[in-house]
Order: sequence, then structure tokens, then C-alpha cells
Amino acid sequence: MRLILLGPPGVGKGTQARRLAEYFTIPQVATGDMLRDHIRDKTDLGQQAQSIMARGKLVPDDVILAMVEARLREQDALDGFILDGFPRTVPQGVGLTAILERLSVTLDAIVSVTVHSDIVLSRLSSRRTCTQCNAVYNLVIHPPRVLGVCDACGGTQLIQREDDRPETIRKRLDVYYEQTFPLLAYYQSTGLIREVPGDGTIDEVFQLILASLPEESIRA
Repeated sequence: MRLILLGPPGVGKGTQARRLAEYFTIPQVATGDMLRDHIRDKTDLGQQAQSIMARGKLVPDDVILAMVEARLREQDALDGFILDGFPRTVPQGVGLTAILERLSVTLDAIVSVTVHSDIVLSRLSSRRTCTQCNAVYNLVIHPPRVLGVCDACGGTQLIQREDDRPETIRKRLDVYYEQTFPLLAYYQSTGLIREVPGDGTIDEVFQLILASLPEESIRA
């Protein structure tokens, strides 16, 4: 199974990607994780990215695409993968198409999880992060068992991150619709897009995603 998982911030892409990765026994490929791994391991790409970030600049597409290609060539990704929130722009989508052609693999589906902006705003502004272990909770749909106390480490500092404040969320949504949403038009001719409503529970959305996938790919 080879999937791209798209959707606005707060739609639950990371959660669904982890569940799909476990279900199909394939890796979840997220650019943020790759970037951190390359920097930690001091790879050539990691050092290049770190140098760029140290100058206060965004890591360019050619570096990100090189990391993606290296990751998809690893043994555990040969039988499938889930691209979580990548590509983010049409140029990255074009670069990914070239990578897949070089690897002689094809996508099975592009799952677009959709949700109204008001729901995104409510979800993200309700998110709290533990300052000790970085565990993430949501006061509406996934609260800690004891209010204000982290289930994982017992920490009592559950904070609202700066990028989870309403004004920041609106800016992130604007960026998504300006830069990432056009990918749906780019991929439209492939016939691979599966739109799935993301306003249900985690389990409901997961089942809707599975139901949207081509049966022959699931059987394979």
C-alpha cells in the first residue's frame, strides 16, 4: 500500500497515518521526523539542512526531496509507505512524481481528509502539550485522565503551544489553502484522490479511510 495523506492542520493526519502504518505494516514517512533524524545522525543532508536552518531560512525543496527519496529507498519502505503531510506544495508534488518514476512505483491512493475550518480551530485551540515529555492531549476529544496531569509522565505543566493559539491557527490555515490545497488540482487527473470527512471520531475516520481505499490494494 502506497498512500499520500493530505488535509489541513488539525485534521488528525498524524494519528491516522500511525494507525494506517500499523494496519498495513508499512512506515509512516513524515518530513519533520526525517529532518530531525538526518540532523541527529549528522548525515550530509542533515548537516546541509541544519546549516540552512541556522541562517533562519526554510529547508529548500531539493533537500527535502532528497531526504524523501533516500527514505523511500530503505528496505522497510519497499513494500509500501504512507506519506504524512507530504508533499506540501505543487513543486514538491512534481518532485515526488519524479522520485516515484525513478523508483518504478505507483501510488494506490491520495487520501484527502476534509474538515470545516471552525472544527480545526476548535480542535487545535483545545490542544495541550506536556512540557516534560511532549505528550499531546486535546481537552475536547482526547483529554488526560486527570485534568492538568500528563497520563504518560505525571507532569503537571500541560501548556497551549504558541502555534495552537487561534490567531496562529488561522495563519496556518491560510498557508495550507494557499500552498497545499492546490495539490488536489495537480493530482485530479490521476483518479487517485479519495475525499474522507474528518469530523468524526478517530475510529470513525479510520474506518472511512479504509473503506475509501481500492480493494485490490488492501488485499495485496
